Amino acid sequence: MKRIKKMNFLGLTQRVSKVVLLAGLACGGTLALAQSPSIVMASTTSTEQSGLFAHLLPEFKKATGIDVKVVALGTGQAIDMGRRGDADVLFVHDQVAEEKIVAEGFVLKREPVMYNDFVLIGPATDPAGVKGKDILQALKKLETANGAFISRGDKSGTHAAELRYWKLAGVDAPVFTGYKACGCGMGPALNMAASVDGYVLTDRGTWLAFKNRANLAILVEGDQRLFNQYGVLVINPAKHPKTKVLEAQKFADWVTSAAGQGTISSYKINGQQLFFANAKR
Repeated sequence: MKRIKKMNFLGLTQRVSKVVLLAGLACGGTLALAQSPSIVMASTTSTEQSGLFAHLLPEFKKATGIDVKVVALGTGQAIDMGRRGDADVLFVHDQVAEEKIVAEGFVLKREPVMYNDFVLIGPATDPAGVKGKDILQALKKLETANGAFISRGDKSGTHAAELRYWKLAGVDAPVFTGYKACGCGMGPALNMAASVDGYVLTDRGTWLAFKNRANLAILVEGDQRLFNQYGVLVINPAKHPKTKVLEAQKFADWVTSAAGQGTISSYKINGQQLFFANAKR
């Protein structure tokens, strides 16, 4: 009888030890998480697909210890994430929409952080004859020639810019048969244009990083209206109390600081700079 009781006691001791060990591991895991703060950033497909964040975010973590989880969407969808409180910070490129969300009170303020430009891509043979520096004339020619044009069609910053250019060109809503909206990111839109020898508006950064160019080439660039500015916006905790505002503000402060701006400027592909820092003008 004594031997049985001793065995039961030993078994109980082993079970208690396991519970203590598991609790210790859980506690250690909690401490590890506490030591590695993170934020969610809603951003654009262009910043993600260009490779900028793979270059930028490790430097931010080195400086602050903060991890950044990027959700890459069209700018319109990214801003909607901010409205819902599903992100801590936005990194987007549609100034009109950005200023609107500031006025609505969902973000603290908008800080310009960098810029590049849009370019019109198309087949090197240019069957619609759009090549030049005037984006509005190019779009008019595309409509007249019923050229194959791939639109993002996803409420992204690039899509919003494209629609502004069509309207300025006197085309309120492009409906010619060559116009196709893919409802997709910049990379897939470029792939579609490459597959059909079509035209497409893209930011220069994504174009420089794009590898499946086929017969495509830059046909329109240099128009001042093609200026493409990115802003960083921290979600307002007054609207969404669970926002990690301190960590998000650290990101906004760092990316607009000399260190962050230098990191942006140093990102190049084949010697070509994709984004230019400190975009205030």
